Amino acid sequence: MSINYLLFRRFCSIISVLMFAMTNAQITFNIKDIPANTKGNAKIFMASNINGWKPDDSKFEFKKNTDGYYSLTIPSQTEKIEYKITQGSWDFSETDENGNGISNRILENSTKAQTVELQIKGWSTAKEKKHTLASNVKILSENFTIPQLNISRKIWIYLPPDYEISKKKYPVIYMHDGQNLFDDFTSFSGEWSVDESLNQIFEETGKSAIVIGIDNGGDKRLAEYSPWNNEKYKTTGEGDLYVEFLAKTLKPYIDKTYRTERQSSKTIIIGSSMGGLISLYASAKYPNVFGKAGIFSPAFWFVSKDLKMYLNVNKNNLKNSKFYFVAGKNEDETMAPEIENVNGLLLKKSVPKKNIVVKIDEDGTHSESYWKRELKAGLIWLLK
Repeated sequence: MSINYLLFRRFCSIISVLMFAMTNAQITFNIKDIPANTKGNAKIFMASNINGWKPDDSKFEFKKNTDGYYSLTIPSQTEKIEYKITQGSWDFSETDENGNGISNRILENSTKAQTVELQIKGWSTAKEKKHTLASNVKILSENFTIPQLNISRKIWIYLPPDYEISKKKYPVIYMHDGQNLFDDFTSFSGEWSVDESLNQIFEETGKSAIVIGIDNGGDKRLAEYSPWNNEKYKTTGEGDLYVEFLAKTLKPYIDKTYRTERQSSKTIIIGSSMGGLISLYASAKYPNVFGKAGIFSPAFWFVSKDLKMYLNVNKNNLKNSKFYFVAGKNEDETMAPEIENVNGLLLKKSVPKKNIVVKIDEDGTHSESYWKRELKAGLIWLLK
């Protein structure tokens, strides 16, 4: 047996050991300190970008170890982990020592075996939620049929303050995550105050629009707001069917039932995070339907390669389309670069530079409160 062969065998053995170690690497999270008011029987969970931000995922529940600490061990990941600790609900999630919400925790290098020590400084407490929707917001339907997905969904409608006393036609804004748009009672973690913002714009300028809010599908949200599959999250993309519903079922119904300006230049689509992703896709696929898009903190990372490929091969004429992007610089390290990349692709598709706004804020967070803050300026630009 030659020396070279022995060296080769030894090299292969080392590689095998390294590969085994990499594929079996685990990350352990230990909560060393918890607030004094944490109940003894409290259940504690990790909600993160690797489990769809579910606050009560049994696969990510911490268990008390022999040392009395709460501990969770998960496999290593191929990308960074963003996460927060909850007690099974976003109403009971971790805060700073003063009870204020905190930014996502981030584990940048999640490919190696390691132990992460955590300290929970406080827990949020459930606040009594109240209905906050304005009088000109109604439920259009509790069960509006979406034939493309063989489901039904709750639809909200905001009518301009002068709708009942005028004969005017109005632009229409289609928005996702209807639960979070008008009413704090139904919101995930605070509402956008779409109704209050538009009522204020009407008082100041006399301009307004009809708003159609479509509830998300809960645990089906990722699938419905993504046009493409995502193997990592085991998500089959249903976004193409969802936007077909918006363009070919919902919009025709709204145009037939209400006094609307039907042209694409008067039809706007707005969403945040995954809703921002599907808004961009809808406006690129149906530019003759959705002529303007408000894209807040878009989750382009979810299908980055597919999105770029689609924009590159898309043959639709986008020269009259308008796009309003807004995001926080530090929401995610890929957020601003992904938006700039998409901006470049849109410019290559003959979208005039004046038809694109990119607003990146130093203090922007991935939250309803941030999107609420930025909504009015976005609406004013999109309604011009």
